Amino acid sequence: MQPGWVKVYKDTDFYKAEIVRQVLIDHGIEAVLIDKRGFPYLIIGEVEVYIHQDNFQKAIEIIISSEL
Repeated sequence: MQPGWVKVYKDTDFYKAEIVRQVLIDHGIEAVLIDKRGFPYLIIGEVEVYIHQDNFQKAIEIIISSEL
């Protein structure tokens, strides 16, 4: 991960993390997923959503207001 990116969300469910990522993108915030689940057992570990640190406060507000 490049400097300046921070984790804003994590979950064990890939689809929940993808929904958060897509909602952030819909609000104009660039977001990426990092899948840290272990292969071949995709039930162990987490999927993390990262954004640029300049958008952190706005992203948190969006996540809370969207009840994600």
